[in-house]
Amino acid sequence: MGRDLDGVDRSILYLLQKDARETSAEAMADKVGVSASTIRNRIDQLEDDGIIRGYHPEIDYEAANIPLQITFVVSASPAQLQDYSEQIRGIQGVIGVREMLTGQRNLHVHVVGTDTSEITRITDAIHDIGAKIESSEMMRQRHVQPFNHFFLQGTEEMDARDNASDENDNSATE
Repeated sequence: MGRDLDGVDRSILYLLQKDARETSAEAMADKVGVSASTIRNRIDQLEDDGIIRGYHPEIDYEAANIPLQITFVVSASPAQLQDYSEQIRGIQGVIGVREMLTGQRNLHVHVVGTDTSEITRITDAIHDIGAKIESSEMMRQRHVQPFNHFFLQGTEEMDARDNASDENDNSATE
């Protein structure tokens, strides 16, 4: 089981999700109201605890001339789920696999390719390991945002849900 996070930890996670590359410990310390060494120590602890598992670039594949982004929904028996997941991650062009907790459609495989022949090669490789592709969807755009439970302490950004419900309550009474 995980550990409880305090306001400093949640603020760090929020700021890193917003922009990990351009956010220094000093800049975070100014926003959070603690020292830069506290920020660095907390980040080290969050990494040691496995809460922060890495820092990854968000790639615009279309801008990199890899225009096709597809999600395959795959069925695998629960006994084969981890094995299929590992094998699928070894296929060139696969950029992510999500193992679902329930249901028969329990692997969501995210792939990229420059043309349909690359996508066909990936689908053939998935079939060759014995997995069944149930459906596929082509992605147009992916939007990423910080989880609203991680907030910048002491600011209006603490909980977007509270602010939205306050605005709705005010508009209903006006």
